[in-house]
Amino acid sequence: MARLPSAERRRQLTEAAIRAMSRDGVPRTTTRSIAAEAGVSLSVFHYCFDSKQELVESVITALTEHSVTRVKDAIRPRATFEETVRAGFQAYWDHVRAHPDEHMLTYELTQYALRQPGFEHLARRQYELYAETYAELIDQLRQTMGLRLRAPVPVLARYLAAMTDGLTLNYLVLGDDAAWTAILDTVTAHIAGLVEET
Repeated sequence: MARLPSAERRRQLTEAAIRAMSRDGVPRTTTRSIAAEAGVSLSVFHYCFDSKQELVESVITALTEHSVTRVKDAIRPRATFEETVRAGFQAYWDHVRAHPDEHMLTYELTQYALRQPGFEHLARRQYELYAETYAELIDQLRQTMGLRLRAPVPVLARYLAAMTDGLTLNYLVLGDDAAWTAILDTVTAHIAGLVEET
């Protein structure tokens, strides 16, 4: 087994946990199965993570980063704000369609955290992370495109997080790829109506 810096080993174990949890479900995934998935000993796992709470938080953060990275890469100012927003939503949606198990896992982690005594703060942190990410993206666009918002950034960020969350769950339950171009166009037009380009 190659010796890796602890931060790299934590990333390796986090990605292994995502694969194992996506495949087996959160309650059935054990530290032993995660170590096996990563190809490391159980002692390496316990060296990197002090608790299952710490691991779950790392998984939540990594899952958020998986989709956010794609959105950030896609959101660069285009001819109009609406085109810019549409590109961001499309990048997110492409990730949902390519990795539905990861997105399903985010909902399972929320439910797991809410039902496990002492883990409730992880569900709250998960949704705070979504809102913080949207706030960062909104601020970035506001500054680069000179936008005036019709709602405060924290309100708009939570609204976008809730809307994206609902749309993602709707897709995971109902599927229907053919409907989503029109749905994303509608969402984009709605969001464009919440800002003024200066």
